[in-house]
Amino acid sequence: MTTALITGATAGIGAAFARRLATDGHNLVLVARNTERLQEQATELHDRHGIEAEVLTADLGTDDGIALVEKRLADSRNAIDLLVNNAGFGNKGQFLDVPMADELTMLKVHCEAVLRLTSAAVPGMRERGRGGVVNVASVAAFLPRGTYGASKAWVMQFTQGAARDLTGSGVRLMALCPGFVRTEFHERAGMGTDNIPGWMWLDADKLVTAALADLSRGKTLSIPDPRYKALMGAAKLAPRGLLGGITSKTGRKYGPQ
Repeated sequence: MTTALITGATAGIGAAFARRLATDGHNLVLVARNTERLQEQATELHDRHGIEAEVLTADLGTDDGIALVEKRLADSRNAIDLLVNNAGFGNKGQFLDVPMADELTMLKVHCEAVLRLTSAAVPGMRERGRGGVVNVASVAAFLPRGTYGASKAWVMQFTQGAARDLTGSGVRLMALCPGFVRTEFHERAGMGTDNIPGWMWLDADKLVTAALADLSRGKTLSIPDPRYKALMGAAKLAPRGLLGGITSKTGRKYGPQ
């Protein structure tokens, strides 16, 4: 039986990955900051699906938290077959409104943790000749959206570059770029969502189903919805100045998951 490690596992896209992978019979390592929620989630998934669900409490905004997950990923006796780097958050406010400490924490969680955890997981996968990594970015990676969009653009570029370098190894890397997803993401950041049209919202479970299908097909970039595929195609053709004006109206604080 294979094992998947999911960061940011207790809510939103991470929880949807956990549900789907448990349903498919995968054992899990669930990573988040809230031990109580992790334990409740692990018990529920074990009881419902008969899989083993390990709990690992770690704050990926700290070196100690990242190191703890790195150690688990490098444990060859309990190998991880699939890594889902999902942990992330948004900051409310425009450039210079957000404290520098919060900006740096975002870069640590979105960029440094993704780099270090991917680097910890892949050597063992390559040695075994199989494995996968899903790094959750965002459609914000295609738009001028301050630190959030820039950090997600880094995730996308890093993942696709590493995937190319690992061609033929049996290890698949994919950047997942969802749009607005109905999760706790915006509420946790104190962000309003009233100005987001209903048609732009995605269902987390359907998103995960599409993402896993893209991973199995060997895609290195997944935009798991036709609506957002069309929007991002249009964004590539639109002038950068126009995109900046549009995104500033919705506000940096409304960046998708």
